[in-house]
Amino acid sequence: MNPHLDKLQSYPFEKLRQLFSQVSPNPHYSAISLGMGEPKHPTPKFIQQALIDHIDGLANYPTTVGSDALRGAIAGWLERRYGIPKLNPATQVLPVNGSREALFALTQTVVDPAAKSLVVSPNPFYQIYEGAAYLAGAEPYFVNSDPSRNFGCDYDSIPAEVWQRVALLFLCSPGNPTGAVLSLTDWENLFALSERYNFIIAADECYSEIYHGSAAPLGAMQAAHMLGLSTVERPYARLVVFSSLSKRSNVPGMRSGFVAGDAEVLKKFLLYRTYHGGAMSPAVQAASVAAWNDETHVEQNREKYRAKFAAITPLLQPHLQVELPDAGFYLWADVSQTGLSDTEFAQRLYAEYNVTVLPGSYLARDAHGINPGRNRIRMALVAETEEGLEAAQRIVQFCKSLTQ
Repeated sequence: MNPHLDKLQSYPFEKLRQLFSQVSPNPHYSAISLGMGEPKHPTPKFIQQALIDHIDGLANYPTTVGSDALRGAIAGWLERRYGIPKLNPATQVLPVNGSREALFALTQTVVDPAAKSLVVSPNPFYQIYEGAAYLAGAEPYFVNSDPSRNFGCDYDSIPAEVWQRVALLFLCSPGNPTGAVLSLTDWENLFALSERYNFIIAADECYSEIYHGSAAPLGAMQAAHMLGLSTVERPYARLVVFSSLSKRSNVPGMRSGFVAGDAEVLKKFLLYRTYHGGAMSPAVQAASVAAWNDETHVEQNREKYRAKFAAITPLLQPHLQVELPDAGFYLWADVSQTGLSDTEFAQRLYAEYNVTVLPGSYLARDAHGINPGRNRIRMALVAETEEGLEAAQRIVQFCKSLTQ
């Protein structure tokens, strides 16, 4: 067996299952889950129809590189969304079966297992980053999010001797679970570090289209273009961006996303995927083309989230320390004022009000003396507004009961 498997921790939802194993939810309440970040808004009908219309594609083996139509649709979306120069769809874009498997596979591609490399990750983080690092023969190095920096990470705190061992840096902007968005200054600093120490940046942007202000979140390729790094001899050097239709278009079961950026990295990544077996179904490719080419459904989806967050966040604020995030569909709340830890809060809320939330400590690791997720909970506001409001009202009742 691969000895690195023994380094993997249980996934957060398995830890949650174990936390709930000794309690039964109050039968007077129907179950409401805010635990998993699985979009619950309906899949647009035109995407479903495109999948049906191309179902005959199941009779063909797909190519790993994907169709010209899909790569062109993705490139066109990137150009429109971020205002970047025209991309070469053949060399700078690659379809993938959702960003999750691609994040994992890229790590196996770019990490030399004999080099005792480090993979930098924000903390808290999407657990794939950690598992991908371990199974590539590297070690994760966590940089804690800081509430005083809008949950940003202080990358300047990383010593030079650490940077010298870094092969890959994972970023998530907008962040999971914090919703924080990197600024142009943040990107400028990271690009300079990447050039100085020759590591690859993997920018996870799967929440980019759900935002609550008027301005869309800054993207990594957009930042690189603004800083003059899109037209140099090696455009987007050492930068690979990941995105997905799951949240943008409410199709998590379709497993459709892309990687884009540095053509030299993508060339090696394509070689890896040719053996790895990451080709996308032709029917899914056709439905993905339809999704990437339409913005109306994305705007409608965004407005539903905005209305939901605007209604729910104020209800919770008198009882929990929580703010409207920059973007994403999570609320990242501090429960310290309730007198309960994050795990106690989640367990008792489930037992007494049949609402599931995810303890923040399950999404982070002890690093540099703290666990930055401790005493926080993540609430995924993915269901329709009515159910989300019902969950919020139960959380308010629960918090009030703690002070009676």
